[in-house]
Amino acid sequence: MTSAASGALPNEDTAIPSASDLVIRRLVLWHFVAALTFVFVAMLAGLLFSFQLIQIYPFPGMEAFSPGRWRMVHTNGVAYGFIANAFLGALHWAVPRLTLRRVLSVKLSYFIFFAWQGVLLATVIGLLTGYAQAVEWGETPIFVDPVALLGLILVAINFLTPILKAKGPMYVTLWYFISAFVWTVMVYAMGSYVPEFFVGGTASGAIIGLFIHDLVGLFVTPIGWGLMYYFVPIILKKPIWSHGLSLVGFWGLAFFYPLNGIHHFLYSPIPMFLQYGAVISTIAVELVVTTVIINFFGTLRHRGDALRTNLPIRWFYLGMVFYFTTCLQCAFQVTLTFQRIIHFSDWVVGHSHLVMFGVFGFWILGFMTYLIPRLLNSAGWYRPSWNAWHFWLTGLGMLVMFFDLVIAGLIQGFMWKELAPWEATLTASAPFWLVRLFTGIAIVVGQLFFFANILMTAIHKRSIEPAPTPAGGELEGPSVVTA
Repeated sequence: MTSAASGALPNEDTAIPSASDLVIRRLVLWHFVAALTFVFVAMLAGLLFSFQLIQIYPFPGMEAFSPGRWRMVHTNGVAYGFIANAFLGALHWAVPRLTLRRVLSVKLSYFIFFAWQGVLLATVIGLLTGYAQAVEWGETPIFVDPVALLGLILVAINFLTPILKAKGPMYVTLWYFISAFVWTVMVYAMGSYVPEFFVGGTASGAIIGLFIHDLVGLFVTPIGWGLMYYFVPIILKKPIWSHGLSLVGFWGLAFFYPLNGIHHFLYSPIPMFLQYGAVISTIAVELVVTTVIINFFGTLRHRGDALRTNLPIRWFYLGMVFYFTTCLQCAFQVTLTFQRIIHFSDWVVGHSHLVMFGVFGFWILGFMTYLIPRLLNSAGWYRPSWNAWHFWLTGLGMLVMFFDLVIAGLIQGFMWKELAPWEATLTASAPFWLVRLFTGIAIVVGQLFFFANILMTAIHKRSIEPAPTPAGGELEGPSVVTA
């Protein structure tokens, strides 16, 4: 990917041409603000859902506030409002620095920003007024899909142009980005149109299964890991530990992940050879993920102090631990033996929360913590202690929620296996749902600390100069980083 002889990762603020000429900082900040706005709405939707699980109905009799509709706002708000916006902001930061070229069109970038927020608002309104599609994670109303797909194509064109024009070997981050731009367009088109218009029955279920998992594996995962390959070496000021393992991680993802989706529909009428193939490929992904985790923890060698002194690194590596946990969990839960117990239970809910927020959400919060002072031209955060509160409330809240839902799922599954009355499983689940509510509140409070810190940092800028490099090595990295 890169080494001293095969390409260099630009120094954050000293590369030529000037980084200030390459990066549209205002647009990066706008995407981050939009991402945080949508994640807050999504979290409020999750709280509303959690309250109703313990029979507290803040808006009784109002169908627009029913759990089913706000559950879709919750999931779509996280996937397309929070993660997609945050990734677009980070891409506008990383791609110009890696290619030493601006995006194809600044005007197109601004158009995409406003168009994407329009797509998201139309999605929320459509979901709350009953225009959802019967595709999990793809409930976006049918009239929104063509606009969203066009937006994804424009995003790919805008970023692929500078990447493909870059001279010399590519850093591993760009490999992940290229694949994500291509895969995302294909996956979104498949999930939005094939089950709706071209196939039905079991075939439709199989396609939906592929869409559910490929949205995570071929959109969120490659951009997320690509950004980790960018930010971690920059902050730690040292190269990625192994070039070879970075190749294994990339090609393993490309080969195995597209086959995983059917594992969402084990014990279904989908042909068993497809179900077995999904089980095998899912277990294989865990082996691939292990190589990536080893690579990043090898990079941390001799710099373990960064986990104590550097908050973005702490966010990143906690997310990596959660990623390994979810993939290990997945390797077990996709087996037919585990599926007999945990299918349709809260085990799956805990798993999905840890993946989407505990992994990718934590990585996003990490690079936001790193970048926002720079985007605001501030010497530092208004209250670093508020960022610590943000980390601990969010991290502990997510960890407790995960274990709470996993245990609840096992209890539910074994009770169903013993043919316990449905009402008895609800009674047994109620204490766990109460804990889930309080962990959700802790996470929301953590975000409020972060939001307040961003606002106060913007109001009380202490300097118009870039923040200095602290002893912990938080800021600008080396001019040469191997992958």
